[in-house]
Parts: sequence; structure tokens; C-alpha cells
Amino acid sequence: MTAEKLPPQLAFLEGGGAATQLILDRDWTDHPFGPPETWPDAFRIALSLVLNSPESMILAWGPDLHFFFNETYFPLLGPRLSWAMGARFDEVWAEALDQARPIIDDALAGRTQRFVDLPWKLGTDRGEALTYWTFSYSRVLDAMGGVAGLFIFTNETTARVVADAALHDSQAQLSDALEELRALNVTLEQRVVERTAERDRMWDVSPDLLTVVDQDGRIHRANPAWRDLLGYGAEALLGVSIMDFIHDDDLPVAQRALSRSLEGRVARNEVRMRHADGHHEWISWVGAAHGCEVFAVGRHITQQKAAEDALRQTEEQLRQAQKLEAIGQLTGGVAHDFNNLLTVIRGSIDLLRRDDFSAERRQRQINAIADAADRAAKLTAQLLAFARRQPLTPEIIDVGASILTLTDMIHTLSGPGIRLVIEQPEIPCFAHVDRSQLDTAIVNMAVNARDAMAGQGTLTIRIAPAIGPYGTDQVHIAITDTGEGIPADRLEQIFEPFFTTKQLGAGTGLGLSQVFGFARQSGGDVRVVSQPGQGATFTLILPQSHGQPSVDNGLRAIDMAKRSDLCVLIVEDNIEVGQFAVEALRTLGCRTVIATNAAMAMEELKADAARFDLVFSDVMMPGQSGIDFAHDIARTYPDLRILLTSGYSQVIADEGSHGFALLRKPYTLAELAQQIDRLFGG
Repeated sequence: MTAEKLPPQLAFLEGGGAATQLILDRDWTDHPFGPPETWPDAFRIALSLVLNSPESMILAWGPDLHFFFNETYFPLLGPRLSWAMGARFDEVWAEALDQARPIIDDALAGRTQRFVDLPWKLGTDRGEALTYWTFSYSRVLDAMGGVAGLFIFTNETTARVVADAALHDSQAQLSDALEELRALNVTLEQRVVERTAERDRMWDVSPDLLTVVDQDGRIHRANPAWRDLLGYGAEALLGVSIMDFIHDDDLPVAQRALSRSLEGRVARNEVRMRHADGHHEWISWVGAAHGCEVFAVGRHITQQKAAEDALRQTEEQLRQAQKLEAIGQLTGGVAHDFNNLLTVIRGSIDLLRRDDFSAERRQRQINAIADAADRAAKLTAQLLAFARRQPLTPEIIDVGASILTLTDMIHTLSGPGIRLVIEQPEIPCFAHVDRSQLDTAIVNMAVNARDAMAGQGTLTIRIAPAIGPYGTDQVHIAITDTGEGIPADRLEQIFEPFFTTKQLGAGTGLGLSQVFGFARQSGGDVRVVSQPGQGATFTLILPQSHGQPSVDNGLRAIDMAKRSDLCVLIVEDNIEVGQFAVEALRTLGCRTVIATNAAMAMEELKADAARFDLVFSDVMMPGQSGIDFAHDIARTYPDLRILLTSGYSQVIADEGSHGFALLRKPYTLAELAQQIDRLFGG
């Protein structure tokens, strides 16, 4: 995202230029403030004022005084610029904190102060130097009168202070010179010679590149530092364009700087300049014009650039290491749970192969396999939900009415020691969500609350409409418990997959991950507020729909005889899954023809489409996907019914099933029969 194309929820960042881009480029996921779309209005207004100010301004916000600044402030940060936006004040200006702390404390206490020409040693884009500032600190109060942050108006007066000092010195020198002139007029020529020699010595011994160029960039003068830094003698440079030594990629920057200097402005730029031996060195130039000439000073910054690149590489390596650590934790959790389930399945199969097994024991092992498969399917669904890749079948539902249907289940899960309170809104709240995933999310939060209360307390579910950012309508489902609460250092971890505070074997740590993933994939969010010893409130936030729920008049199930008239074209690239589909459909009384990809299935249809009543197709297949194949069938054979099936598809996760009936893998015989009955019986 760029600052030129901001969505409405980020409009408050407009006008901030490069400062806005720093905010957009930063990853706010783990920041205490969260993403910019969720920032409070008071902070947005204050930040917009700072970003659009032509003056150099800082906004330090929140109890930790997180640091925000506008583009005019950039030169003051030096190497901190790339990471300072949103960092804490004491991190950004750690070396100046002792000097700043009394001023900050006074401002937070309401004792606003203004300082004029205060000396301050800081690391800026010019390196560490003694600078002078006129600035003021003033506190920002929130609507309740509490301190929300600090406004810091800064104006660097170094140039004026230095100029004033230079003027004072010059005046003193002039006075001395006049006195000397009156007293020693006969030695005037000798003194002029001495001053000229001093100037020449400064030119000769400067470690920085000094040069004078004309309006076309041709070099008129160059000091000896050119030989030390770039290998060129001063005599060889005279009359040569300085642009001839600049890297081709940096020429536009250098040409703009020369033009800026000739316009009477101070120009700064960093360019790569060719050394006499052919390699390039980084030089930071500052240029100012006098008439048609530009006097420029160039500082060697190659080592500084190398250090910055090394720092960026180190930070990137750290990010990659953190990603690998997270993947390792996730993989370990998945492997642990799946290996447990596979142990049950594999062991039960070995037992079923024994000839001495009684019918009762055989049924018990079959039930164990079925239960393990159900738990594996639930585990996969929870992982996909956390990753926001769960195939959803959203519909408009009355949220309050839907939660009421779960009352008995929540009572049973909570136990007799927990009092359940459900607070319904005065006007029904509708949302466009997957009903089963919403039910799962509510149950997961309720079970989490039950465990937090150790079976004793009050569980309150409150459904209410709310106004979100930018006036969006929302539905809030708040689940409050009277349990032990959540420590502050755990709040950022509770939605991570496989993170749990329960005893070993008491939970997978995926319940809240499913809630988080379902909320985000549905266009909403989930928030938690808790203090140790005072319980916790989890609020599931969903976009409110202004449509009306569809009315289910019931579907007329078809019997086995009706299904025996159906011929199904199965499209499945996995041989084992295809064989199961054939057996399942035959068990339901259907006739089947199987194809392993969309191209083979289309050939079957071209040969005789009239023999088929239903196409039962996988979504993820080599060649043409099931979604595209379904669209082709709908256009070519509009009377042919279509049923898609998928365990995971990026397209379905992002775009839904495109209006086609969808059966999620793994599916049972009963679920397959229900989908066929929906397609043919209603």
C-alpha cells in the first residue's frame, strides 16, 4: 500500500508524505497499538495534525510514549529513521533521556515549558554533534481528562545560534581588526597574508572533499582530500564535470541537488562516486551556491552505509529465525496431535485383523477409529480456521437466535456449578457468516471460560449492535467469565495455535485459534480484556448485515429408490478418495462413472451428457480446477447438477464456492446423502 492510495479507514494518514509511508510500511501486528485501522479517534486526530504540520513535530502517545513524527523531523533522526516510527521515546532518544526526562515529567504534570536555543548533543543525519533547539513540550488530555500523550514542537536553531555566534565573533574580530588597523596600519598587508594562509591551510588539511563547481557542474577548485578518498589529483579535476564521477543510477539525484543549490537552497544528497581504481565510494554532499558557483562539502560514508546494510541483513535474519521458530512450534503441535490420532487408528486396524476378536470388541475398535478420524478432521479444520483458509459457507443469520439454540449444549458443557446468562439485543442483529463456524467459535469461548472458572461462577453472553471504525455497523458477541483472569504477559499469546495454560492432555490449544481465524476470515476481529483475579471478556466482532435471513422450509429427503435413478460422474484425481466416493455413492443406491481429471470428465459429458444427473467433482486437481470445470458445465449443460468437494482450496478460502454446492472433506456417508437430497429433493 502506498500513501497515494489510502482506503477510507486510513484517510487520517493523508498529507504525511514519507512519514505516512513509514507508518504503512511498518508491521504493526505485535505492536501495542495494533494496526492503524484500529487506532482510536483521539490518536488519529492528533497524529494527522502532526503529519500535516510544516513544522518539525513529534507526538509521543500512550503510557510508554510511543514515538511518531512528521517528515520535517526526518533529518534529526539520522540512522534511527528506518525504525523510529512507533518505537518508544526512551528507545529512540536513549542517549538524551537523562536530559529529556525532567522536561517530560513536568509536561505530563501540566507544567508546560518552552525552551529557547537549548544546547543538546544528538546523533542526527550530520553525525553526533552539539545542536541548539527551541522547543516546547505540552501534554494531550483525553476525553476524561487523563494524559494521553505529549505534543513536542521542535525547531532546530543551530544555524541561527551558530550564525549569531559567528556574527558576534565577526563583530569582535572586526573591532579588533579596526583597532589593529589604527594601531598597526603598517602591518595590514602582512595580516592579510596570514589570514589567507589560514584559509588555505583549512582547505588543504580538511578530511572532507571540498570543491567549487559552476552551474554546469564543471570543477573549478578541488582540495587534496580528493586524492586521499577517490585517488584523483586536484590538477586533473579542473574543468571536468563532477557528474562524470557519479554512478549512473545516482545521476538524477546529483543533478537535482545541483539545480537546488543554484536556486539558493541548501542541497543534501548521497551518491556513489567512482574511485580512480574503478570501484565506487559513498559520499554525502552538502552544497550551497554563491552567484553562479556552488561550494560543496562531501563526507565519506561508505563504512556507515555498510554498517546500515549489515544491520538490515541482521534484522532480516532475525525475522526469518522467528518465522522458523513459529513454524517449528506449529509443526511440533500438529505432529504430536496427529501421531496420537494415527496411533489409535493404526492400532485399532491391527486389532481388527485378528480372527479371535469378538463382535463387541470389533465394534469398539471401529468406533475408536471413527472418533479418531472425527478429531483429526476437527484438528485440520481448526488449523485452517486459524490460518483463515477454512472453506466457509456463509449465510445471513440472526446471531442472537443462533446462539439461543446452543443454550442446552453450553449448559451441558459448563456443568451445574456455572450460571449461564444470555443478554439479547432489543432489535435482532444479523450477520453474514458460516453458521457452523460461528457455533464452534461460541462453544470454544464458552469452554475456555468454563475452564477459567474451574466449574464455578457466572458465564455471560451478551449480543449487541455496535458502531465500528468509520461508522461501520458491527455485531458484538461478548463472553464474560468470573474466573481467575489472564496475566498481561499472556494476552498476546492466547490466540497462538497450540498455546495453552491447561495441564497436559486437558486441551489442544486450538480453540481460541479457531475463534481468531474465523473472525478474521469473516471480516471481523476478536478482542480480549482481562485483569488477574477479575475474570476476562472475549468479544467476537462481526460485520453486521442489513439483509434478511433465508427461511428454511425444510427439504424433502429422497428415498433409496429415488437415488437408484441417479447417475453420478465422479471427478477425483486421488485414487483412494475416488474409490471411496464410488463405494459411498453405490451404497446410497447411485450409479457411478469416475474420471481422474476435468479433461477426462468433459470427454464423458461430450460422449453422452444425458446419462448423468450429477457431477461430483474435487476442487484441487491437476490441470483445470474444479471451480473452473463447474463453470464450464454450468454454461454448457445448465440442467446438470453440480456438487463440489474440497479439503482445502485457496480459491474457496478467498472467494467461497462461487455459488456451487460444497461438501467439505473429510465427509461422512450421511453428509454426502444430505447434499444429494438437497440438490434433488428440495
